[in-house]
Amino acid sequence: MNLSIYFSPTNLHDVGQDNWKAFSLGKNISFYQGEDEGIVLKDFNIAIIGICEERNAVNNAGCGSAPDEVRKYLYQLSAVPGIKNILDLGNILPGETVEDTYFAVQQVIAELGKSQVTTIVLGGSQDLTFPIYQAFEQLEQMVNAVAVDPMFDIGDMYGDLNAGNYLSKIIVHQPNYLFNFSNIGFQSYFINSEELALMQRLNFDAYRLGWVRSNMEEVEAVVRNADILTFDISAIKYSDAPGNNNVLPNGFFGDEACRISRYAGISDKMSCFGLFEINPAKDQRGITANLASQIVWYFLDGFAGRKGDYPVSDTSKYLKYNVTFQDNEHLVVFYKSNKSERWWMEVPFPTDDQSKYMRHHLVPCSYKDYQTACGGDIPDRWWQTYNKLN
Repeated sequence: MNLSIYFSPTNLHDVGQDNWKAFSLGKNISFYQGEDEGIVLKDFNIAIIGICEERNAVNNAGCGSAPDEVRKYLYQLSAVPGIKNILDLGNILPGETVEDTYFAVQQVIAELGKSQVTTIVLGGSQDLTFPIYQAFEQLEQMVNAVAVDPMFDIGDMYGDLNAGNYLSKIIVHQPNYLFNFSNIGFQSYFINSEELALMQRLNFDAYRLGWVRSNMEEVEAVVRNADILTFDISAIKYSDAPGNNNVLPNGFFGDEACRISRYAGISDKMSCFGLFEINPAKDQRGITANLASQIVWYFLDGFAGRKGDYPVSDTSKYLKYNVTFQDNEHLVVFYKSNKSERWWMEVPFPTDDQSKYMRHHLVPCSYKDYQTACGGDIPDRWWQTYNKLN
């Protein structure tokens, strides 16, 4: 891959190199300097890329300048123990057309995925989720996506792609590689009944803000199942993240956002984490960019704590629990990891689709789901996955 075609290297002076201390993250990662020679993507665990694209933002012009603003704060934070091979590739600058930018994003994410490199994306507007998703077409991989967002971003599915309708574009796109979509933190007064009904028909997951804040531990299982997570900064309340032209009075607190981010980092499946819609022109004393840098730091901290215990093929090293229901016709099999004490449940699927669904029939769950099954009810997560597989 010729990196110079797509990337403008990070200007270290512009992102505050003079303020970095020996223990700073900026002193402990590698930076692409514009020369492809010597750069082997497979040598790195994580790549950080900025995407300075905002032409399809909705009421948030200025978010394209966010990547370097976030870097100013991120690289002053301490290095994360346990992670050494981090590469900052720089910024994908806007192409002559927005479609050119989308193509570049698609190619870059696909190449990083082929090299088994986890990608952190600093946007830019959230419509960039669409080309990120398209990258998985090249990998021919069914994916699960999670959006932390106060809205579903279904919008007008017949209109041009923008940050307010990217999800509908993903849903109707062919060939379709989306296995599941989950929204975390939607606010009910922004959602109409037709959107909610569509989510239910597609067996997608949607979790209200209030429920999430009261059940943060349950969110870990939702995020653990994802390959892609996109975070709209407007999901965080105005008091904690004012740097967005669509800010809201309600939303997550900053520490809750960091907790969700850490869950994403811990997930063995997570291969792309994106942070979007930060607008430095609307920020106050850098509060939003600073918080965004901490959200990224917590993702790195989670990544350093990965257990590598996702039971894709071999379940022999897990505790197995069989829950049989009173009719003796239904059985739900649970697995508990000895490493992390996390739970999964097995969902049956047609044997002729084994290769297609191998990554999806073991569903991350929680101890509460096991308790639900023991109480005589099949967990909702099990039913939703079963309906997709059969």
